[in-house]
Parts: sequence; C-alpha cells; structure tokens
Amino acid sequence: MPAPASASAPVFRLEHVSKSFAAGERTGPVAVLQDLTLEVEAGESVAIIGPSGSGKSTLLNIIGTLDQPSSGRVWLDGQDLSTLKEAELAAVRNRQLGFIFQAHHLLPQCTVLENVLVPTLANGRGREDQRKEATHRATQLLQRVGLGERLHHRPGELSGGERQRAAVVRALINRPKLLLADEPTGALDRAAAHELAQLLLELNREEQVTLIVVTHAQDLARQMRRVLELRDGRLQAHPLGNR
Repeated sequence: MPAPASASAPVFRLEHVSKSFAAGERTGPVAVLQDLTLEVEAGESVAIIGPSGSGKSTLLNIIGTLDQPSSGRVWLDGQDLSTLKEAELAAVRNRQLGFIFQAHHLLPQCTVLENVLVPTLANGRGREDQRKEATHRATQLLQRVGLGERLHHRPGELSGGERQRAAVVRALINRPKLLLADEPTGALDRAAAHELAQLLLELNREEQVTLIVVTHAQDLARQMRRVLELRDGRLQAHPLGNR
C-alpha cells in the first residue's frame, strides 16, 4: 500500500534496491547495484559520481522507471512505483519526471518551440486554453534560458550549448517533481558546460524541482548540495559534497 505523502516526506526514495544482470552460462548473475537505500528531499540537488562501468546510468534508469530493480522498491512522492502498470509508469515519466541526456535528442525537423512542447502532446489534445498555457510556459522558459530569439529555429541552427538548453526546457515543460540528468555537460566545451551547470542550479531553485545528476565532471558535481559516489555497487557520501 502506498505510503501517504506529506510535506516532510522525501520526494524520492530507494529502498534496498539491487540490480543484477545475467552473465554467461558458466557464471552467475553480475551484481551492479547492491542494497541501495537513498532518500532525496524536495528541492534538493544531488550528484552521483563514480568510475565508468560502476552502474551510474543503470541507477538513473531505475530512478526514472526506464528499468526495474531486481529487488527492492522505488518510491516517488509517496507512491510505490513497483505497484504500477506500464501505462501508469509511462504517465509518471511524462508528468512527474524530466530527463536530460548527454545527447539532446531534439527532433531535427521541428523548431525549438515545437520540440519543447512534445511532452505536452502525451496529455491529449486538451482544451485550447491548456494548449495556450503550455505554449506560454514554453516561451517563457526559453526566454529564461536565453533562447527567446531562437523559438522558430531548428536544432541544426543552434550551437551545442543552445541545443542542450532547449533540452533542459523540454524536460521542465510539464513541471516535473524530479529532474534527472545523465552526463548533461559531457558533449559541451568548458564554457558551455559551466553555463549549463549554473542554469541547472538556478532552475532547481526557481522551479523548485528536485535535481539528480549523474556525471564524471567534478566541476558540475561539486556545485550540487550533496555528492554521492557509486562504487562496488554501493552509494557513499563523497567529500565533494561537504557543503
């Protein structure tokens, strides 16, 4: 039975989560994540770091309901996600979660504004006032991230940093509770990476959205409120997060 949400309850919780993958016939399953328990408060910013192959993306996929744990539970806003059917999980992904990846995944044939509005289409046609509200929010957010003059440009006409900023706005358009970023600065030069890191933190505060970032970039990680390291399948506090 889902736990009731409250003002003091964490917005997100992992409860004894483990993940294993099948290996060859002569070996047993390979454990990637082992008995992880984690609570993240509303509005918090968290970085997850760790060596390549440590399972960071696997963990983020489980948090984002793109993958299922081998054991344990994942809670979002007081709801046990393991109790939901696939259609219900798809609705959670669309309405309560926002995703930013290293590759922006913008549709090349659509304008920046059209790309940002794509997640709102899953809500159905809706009323005219709802469509206008979504367009207004998209326009405001794009102006906020410095793309007000780029609304009708296509991704191929933007710089790498501009494309990633458009992807951030797309992730925020449905007012998610949790924003998940997987190596969001990995394809950017140093200046653009710094700019994007500052933008994520500002939007974390302004939009009051909880932020979890998986990254190799220590410059990005150290700006988060909390830094956790994933090593040997387990999470532990990291000195970068001693603020």
